[in-house]
Amino acid sequence: MAYFTSDGHEISYIDRGQGKPVLLIHGFASSKDVNWVHPGWVKTLTEAGYRVIAIDNRGHGRSAKLYDPALYSSPIMAEDAKHLLDHLEIDQAYVMGYSMGARISAFLSLKYPERVKRVVFGGLGSGMIHGTGDPAPIISALEAEDPASINHVTGKAFRTFADQTGSDRLALAACMKSARQKITVEELAELSVPALVAVGTRDVISGKASELADILPSGEAVDIPDRDHMLAVGDKVYKEAVLEFFGRDQ
Repeated sequence: MAYFTSDGHEISYIDRGQGKPVLLIHGFASSKDVNWVHPGWVKTLTEAGYRVIAIDNRGHGRSAKLYDPALYSSPIMAEDAKHLLDHLEIDQAYVMGYSMGARISAFLSLKYPERVKRVVFGGLGSGMIHGTGDPAPIISALEAEDPASINHVTGKAFRTFADQTGSDRLALAACMKSARQKITVEELAELSVPALVAVGTRDVISGKASELADILPSGEAVDIPDRDHMLAVGDKVYKEAVLEFFGRDQ
């Protein structure tokens, strides 16, 4: 376990393996361990000859817990990712984000395209443009004193996940309250970085992979068969597609 400071906040990360660097950015209410270590991504990538760096986003995992929603926008968290590359003196890396991490990866790729060799947007398709639904029920569920009082299905699922992973639910609520700066079609149409969009066919949160990939100048889509938003993360089809996508530069 290692730490560095970004914008005055302590950020946790792991750095494993040797080879071309891959930066992994996890999703909301998750962590580097839950999103990347436990589903086998770190093992898969290191065994394929990559150096794997995975960050705990602010408010998540072992990174600093903040309670001001203004500190959680995706562009701000993209700066954390860029600062980690600076900290490790990595000029350019493959980048993969899942769900919220995909949005963060998009902001990173748009602002610093020279730092991103290829990018994978996992668990987020057309929702990157149109949004992924009303955050209010999730915020209410995270702030609820009694989990038994939660009736909203999606809110309850996120609260259960947060409790199971030992997350700071009030920090997560602040993150969910942050201003969600959308990325326009026009901006994405200017993305110069080759991109792969991977979404489960049963994912009702993320939107279709093809609808996002069709906007990107160098975008490709992969449908992860019979997987929802949660189960797609460690899927074999997803892993094989990413390894093939990254491997084109070998």
